[in-house]
Amino acid sequence: MEIIKKEGKELESILESICEEYKVSKDDFYYHYTESKTGLFGKNSVINVEVILKSELLNFIKEYLEELLTNMGLNVNFESKLREDVMYVKIYSDNNPVLIGKGGNTLKALENIVRQKVNTEFGVRPYISLDVENYREKQQKRIERLAKNIAREVARTKVEVHLDNMNAYERRIVHNILTNFKGVKTESTGEEPNRHVIIKPE
Repeated sequence: MEIIKKEGKELESILESICEEYKVSKDDFYYHYTESKTGLFGKNSVINVEVILKSELLNFIKEYLEELLTNMGLNVNFESKLREDVMYVKIYSDNNPVLIGKGGNTLKALENIVRQKVNTEFGVRPYISLDVENYREKQQKRIERLAKNIAREVARTKVEVHLDNMNAYERRIVHNILTNFKGVKTESTGEEPNRHVIIKPE
């Protein structure tokens, strides 16, 4: 995977030149930079920038997943998309139950492995969402239904409700679906892995 490397005196001008050269916007890539002093008494400075295009990173994720899952003896295909800074990868295999695992645990573990690989290789932490046979989609709809039902009850009774412990992805679903829900507000509390959402009356 290509990592774009540039150096110059000003960060913004370097980023703008990358945008122009590669016909992308700043939303299309991740970057990090280092600044080093040069010249007599370190009066001058040089900024070195490394840029990773999100589209390239998504391809890397698919290639890594294919290698990982093929070594597990699975035949796999992928669909992927970038939306609102989230990297979605849908996996189709010849043994979906194995990939999903009990309660989605294998899928969550796979997601963590991919995130760790990306962070180790490139020093970035994108939001990566893996799905198998629409499992996550079905799970999301179930969580949304649950959250709405409880929110209606909270709005009616004015009594707050603590939901079960959820991972960051599941908590995000609850917060998003109830953002504009009249009469309630949400907040996360607790420490991982015991972090959960409270639905409160407004």
